[in-house]
Amino acid sequence: MRKLFLLLILWTLAPSAYASYILLPMDNAQANHLKAYGMTYWVLKQGVEADWLLNYRGGSFMFKYDTKFEQECKIRGVSYQVISNAQSAAILEEIARPDANMDAMRLDKPPKVAVYSPKSKQPWDDAVTLVLTYAEIPYDIVFDDEVMRNDLPKYDWLHLHHEDFTGQYGKFYAHYRNYPWYIEQQKEFEACAKRHGFKKVSQLKLAVVKKIRDFCSGGGFLFAMCSAADTYDIALAADGVDICEHMYDGDPADPQAQSKLNFKNTFAFQNFTLNRNPYEYEYSNIDNQQFERGLTESNDGFSLFQFSAKWDPIPTMLTQCHTYLIKGFMGQTTAFKKKLIKSDVVIMGETKKIDEARYIHGTFGKGTWTFYGGHDPEDYQHFVGEEPTDLNLHPTSPGYRLILNNILFPAAKKKKQKT
Repeated sequence: MRKLFLLLILWTLAPSAYASYILLPMDNAQANHLKAYGMTYWVLKQGVEADWLLNYRGGSFMFKYDTKFEQECKIRGVSYQVISNAQSAAILEEIARPDANMDAMRLDKPPKVAVYSPKSKQPWDDAVTLVLTYAEIPYDIVFDDEVMRNDLPKYDWLHLHHEDFTGQYGKFYAHYRNYPWYIEQQKEFEACAKRHGFKKVSQLKLAVVKKIRDFCSGGGFLFAMCSAADTYDIALAADGVDICEHMYDGDPADPQAQSKLNFKNTFAFQNFTLNRNPYEYEYSNIDNQQFERGLTESNDGFSLFQFSAKWDPIPTMLTQCHTYLIKGFMGQTTAFKKKLIKSDVVIMGETKKIDEARYIHGTFGKGTWTFYGGHDPEDYQHFVGEEPTDLNLHPTSPGYRLILNNILFPAAKKKKQKT
């Protein structure tokens, strides 16, 4: 009877007593995809490595079992499975098959994350800070002062907040120039430019853009959404050219500015045409505008490319999702005209019927950059002053998942297969 009693105790303690791994499925079985990224980040913070199983059940995560990890999954509402050592080995064996479009990447440390954003409150939200906060992934706020004093090398990953790097204050002049937030922002930016020895905000922003370019060249990972993507490249192309009208910098723009653009300087775009009208809410023809797109909320969407996990691991990581069809969402810069994208840029998401790209990627020096069109993946048309999206209502958002793929990507290394 005593032996039977002991066997019953041991049986009751299983699987936790003999469990070897925790699997976070990332297919439709996952109740909270967004917090699963935060959970994996938290495991890395504990000094434990994790495996990112590319194309296995939607890009699942797997790490060594610990009772505190299991408890944390429960607290965060993340779906998980406790699996044995043998089950883990079988999954890795399945992934390693030459005919399987899957691969395993080892995540070895939590990336240090920075968000480029002004310290003053802005009348709009930012999808990246929303999802980082929801997923419980820590980040630092940096802006022009921190960039100019060379703080960026402290970080692995940098997100460019909804920003205008051309020095035109978001081209909000026509509608918002008398609003307190606009007036305060202009004063703040001008003071910062003066503090760093520049006469114009556009000159400061160009210097910031070049510092970010150096960050990428040295091995940093850059992510930009909405207007931060196209204005970054416009600023690089306009190096040494005044493209700002008098209401932005006190003197007229160079009438020959268009012909003086240098597209060799840019990351993603070429042969684009500037929008010279300071009263229009558009920087150039890079953005596929609403009237050109001919789509509505009911039929707007884009598809993700499916890459070879074993041969193209980087774009594979960046496109991990539980669906390859993503509903569309607008922004000041919604989508990128394909005809204006450089040939070496990797297009990862597109609306093929109107020949536009939504999600693109490339390398620069030892680092990489990723541009993502649109403002908020769960708010089709987000307006200035509108309340932020509540991600408690969207825990499985595919559009927000793409952002979080970029967060973990800097920690990934090819997993060595046992021989």
